[in-house]
Amino acid sequence: MHLAIATKDEKRKRMIAVGAICSATIFRVDSIPPPPAKVLPTERCQVVDGMAISAAYAFSKLGGSAQIWSRIGDDRLGEAAREALLEEGIDTAGLHTVSGSATSQVAVIVDKHGDRLVVPFHDQQVDKSAHWLPLDEIARADFVHCETRWVEGAEAALREARLRHVPCMIDGDVAPVESLRRLVPLADYAVFSDAGLLIYAGCDDVASALLKVGSAHRGHVGASCGASGYSWYEKGEIRHVKAPLVKVVDTLAAGDVFHGAFALALLEGKCIEDAARFACVAASLKCTKFGGRLGCPTRAEVDQVVAATYLAA
Repeated sequence: MHLAIATKDEKRKRMIAVGAICSATIFRVDSIPPPPAKVLPTERCQVVDGMAISAAYAFSKLGGSAQIWSRIGDDRLGEAAREALLEEGIDTAGLHTVSGSATSQVAVIVDKHGDRLVVPFHDQQVDKSAHWLPLDEIARADFVHCETRWVEGAEAALREARLRHVPCMIDGDVAPVESLRRLVPLADYAVFSDAGLLIYAGCDDVASALLKVGSAHRGHVGASCGASGYSWYEKGEIRHVKAPLVKVVDTLAAGDVFHGAFALALLEGKCIEDAARFACVAASLKCTKFGGRLGCPTRAEVDQVVAATYLAA
């Protein structure tokens, strides 16, 4: 398998991102005290959130074009989410309203170190079926990105991508191991969080897990390890790219920004090492800004730090 994807033309590359969606309220506080307690935030923001949403947003902001495939409830939160994504330039043609269901909500509290407390609510009665997905659209996409929060949708999209020979990625974040085992083998690019990789591999350290999973997988296997950077399996060895040092304000959505940036870099023809550098910088810069995915940097900001951090070395 050729892991550096050559560009087809000069038009903006198009990604379809499949996953869950929620309405998120993010609060910034100095510290998160133990209960019972009351703490006043220093900042607050409202954002349409989700792992696939954040990856699509980063992909789009950094120079691509993204469509989201997800489900919203038939309520005011769902319609507000659709409108907000449209205003941000995300294609919502694949955003499906599920009759009789409520849109997911989440409250996130971020402390001054960037650590967070997440309290999500999901409608357990929502229809999980993927029968409505416009799978023919994948033939016109350059890349398919999926996460594990909606297994049925991710599986359908990954299978169609393989059928159409469209490169596809799974975000292997923390999830039930059954979900990971169902989805990871379908992806050309299995890009885990370090914690998700350890769950999937059943190992105690990232290097051993990469060797185990990478040697058995047909495509690329890597792990985003936060401030430590990105590690991946290549020809029997473990490769690694360091992340730049930054002052962390908010880590929320950093891993998702990594995925969106990594996918775009691959589509632009970058090798794995250069794509990992680009994505590490994008994720690191996101951590310097409050607001979850809204802190995603611009392309100019990323290119500048890549040049200063890696090319000048």
